[in-house]
Amino acid sequence: MKIDPEDNRASLHRRWGVPLAVAAGVAAVSVAAVAAFGGAGDAEPVLAGPAGNPTGATASPSTGTTSGSTSGGTDKAPVTTAPDAFTVTSGKTTPIDAGTVTKILSSCLGADASRYHSVVAVRTPLASKDWDGVVVAVDSAGQYVQCESKGNKGNSPDSPPTFINNRLWGTGHTIAYFDSLGTVAGKGKYLMLGAGHYASNVSKVAISYGDDPKQYPAVMAGGAFVYSAALSADTSDPHFTGPNPYVHAYDASGKEIYNQKEDPQFAG
Repeated sequence: MKIDPEDNRASLHRRWGVPLAVAAGVAAVSVAAVAAFGGAGDAEPVLAGPAGNPTGATASPSTGTTSGSTSGGTDKAPVTTAPDAFTVTSGKTTPIDAGTVTKILSSCLGADASRYHSVVAVRTPLASKDWDGVVVAVDSAGQYVQCESKGNKGNSPDSPPTFINNRLWGTGHTIAYFDSLGTVAGKGKYLMLGAGHYASNVSKVAISYGDDPKQYPAVMAGGAFVYSAALSADTSDPHFTGPNPYVHAYDASGKEIYNQKEDPQFAG
């Protein structure tokens, strides 16, 4: 499938596995836009905070530093951090009732809400100031949209929220990433959440965090997966912004057929 040039524009906010020379040469079309590149995983995750302002930038797996946002042409000095100084306290999500989902989609998508139906809608294991849930919905054409929630109000780091629909699949892809976000959720607490799309040969999606090999199952339905985790920081570093989440996919036999850590796009 031909990838439209629009999909090759990357957000200048937090990116995983993209050389700075590449990131600096592309235009931001959305506060949490995702560029579609090659490899087994299609379109890499982005960390965006409320209203599109990054809450921080976790170091890539191969480095010990993290750069601030370059949005608006302002570069911030790199910040040393310890992304793996954490403990996952919960990876459990709970369903959101249908009535609340309708309100979330309506406030997130506006007039477009009537075209979408929810496939995954869950509350996160920890609530932050701006987020306590995720809803992924799809329209009749198989196009997805991701909305974060706080109570019965929905919002999206994408502008417009339906921008996610411009992310095209390529031949051979197993996993496609939607938005991946993280934020502080109280003193020493951190919330991570994200979503994506999986190919028909995938029977299970699980997430590991940082260098911890333990995996936490994602919620899967309708071709979409959603994950979330509550973390506690095992460090007094005020710049701690959480570990990198890594996606793992398995087929019906239990064989791992995709490991983000081994994806050349993210190996750096």
